Amino acid sequence: MTDSFLEYYEALERLKKDTPMRVLKGTKITNDAVSLEAGRGKGSIKKSRPIFADLIVAIQIASEQQMLVVNTQDKKIEKLKSELDQCRKELEAALAREVSLLYELYEVKKEINLLTGAKVIPIRKRRG
Repeated sequence: MTDSFLEYYEALERLKKDTPMRVLKGTKITNDAVSLEAGRGKGSIKKSRPIFADLIVAIQIASEQQMLVVNTQDKKIEKLKSELDQCRKELEAALAREVSLLYELYEVKKEINLLTGAKVIPIRKRRG
């Protein structure tokens, strides 16, 4: 294997590990991305050249693996969003219960005040 092909394979490995040197991190693995990462021009990996056949197959496999990882991450994100939404609903229900209990406490204190004539401590102190 010549040095130029070795550079292509090294570039592919860097893209697989998401540690590129020449292209942006998270770049989708394609023939052009591998070319650019290897320091060559875009389009230098051509399907019409038999010498690139093995490299193109390796790029396709890496691209499919990358898509599987992205799909798995998307599913995790959707699951976390769903859990977050559920937590929000539970928080809103808990806050509604607390407000209801505070209102009930206020009403009971008013009733106690009417029945006993005693002063009842307000729920919140007045600022003055």
